Amino acid sequence: MSVAEELPDGTDAEVLRQALDEVRRVIVGQEHMVERLVVALLARGHCLLEGVPGVAKTLAASTLATVVGGTFARIQFTPDLVPSDIVGTRVYHPSTEKFDVELGPVFVNFLLADEINRAPAKVQSALLEVMAERQVTLAGVTHPLPRPFVVLATQNPIESEGVYPLPEVQRDRFLFRVRVTHPSAHEELQILQRMSVTPPSASRVLDPERLIALQQTAENVSVHQLVADYVVRLVMATRAPADYGLPDLVDTIEIGVSPRATLGLVSAGRALAVLRGRDYLLPDDVRDVAVDVMSHRLMLTFDALADGVDPEEVIRQILHAVPPPLVVWNQNR
Repeated sequence: MSVAEELPDGTDAEVLRQALDEVRRVIVGQEHMVERLVVALLARGHCLLEGVPGVAKTLAASTLATVVGGTFARIQFTPDLVPSDIVGTRVYHPSTEKFDVELGPVFVNFLLADEINRAPAKVQSALLEVMAERQVTLAGVTHPLPRPFVVLATQNPIESEGVYPLPEVQRDRFLFRVRVTHPSAHEELQILQRMSVTPPSASRVLDPERLIALQQTAENVSVHQLVADYVVRLVMATRAPADYGLPDLVDTIEIGVSPRATLGLVSAGRALAVLRGRDYLLPDDVRDVAVDVMSHRLMLTFDALADGVDPEEVIRQILHAVPPPLVVWNQNR
């Protein structure tokens, strides 16, 4: 039996739910993180997982790569890492008296950048072309990355020694910044019961070809003009909050979110609609992904940072102040 015949069949939403169920066989709780990882895959976006140690960030990323299939590589970022360690370099072979290009570990479908904030700025900047253009240029030759290609990065927000905070330009390359919290008492008990014996393993549900087809399906999700206008109003409210009834945020927001947030809200909302079994985008889809898409792109003033203002709470204030439109879809059209 071929590999394609072994994989489950069904509608897009059914297959995606099976993929989620496989990840949940290994990961206890963390429903929000698992769903956002799948949405990021569908939206062709990269995902940054931020949380304290031991909350299954790395395990979730590697498990998802197993469920989806394709090639996978994990890079443990350390202070002594150099750009050639991740993108590749030229190697001289005395036997042929020529330089050959040795491609780095980024040439995979799923790249796990573990503890990305432990590497210096030079290494982090080497990922910019990889994440934005999905290609690597070595010795003047451009090498395209495999399709699909997604970067799943993790970072520990509580460490202060030996870490290098991600610059704004690189944070902007991530579709999502997902905060991963500690599990509840009930989930902690489940973790103990599940992991104290032979840990469960996930089975492959998708393959790269099916994932590319699902990504194209997400791109074809219909977006009503009213929903598109709502997305723009949310973004503009971060740049001119007083115009949207939020004068208190004028002294809180230094710079509003970039146009990548506008595109990210639509692409992530479309992917979430596919996951929910729809071929049209609703304002609720946009609202559900807004915090994870916009909060890490928001630059707060020095006073706001000193007062400990949470950018996620700022986005929630904007969502409360900017009313969503009432969109009624005709199911026959």
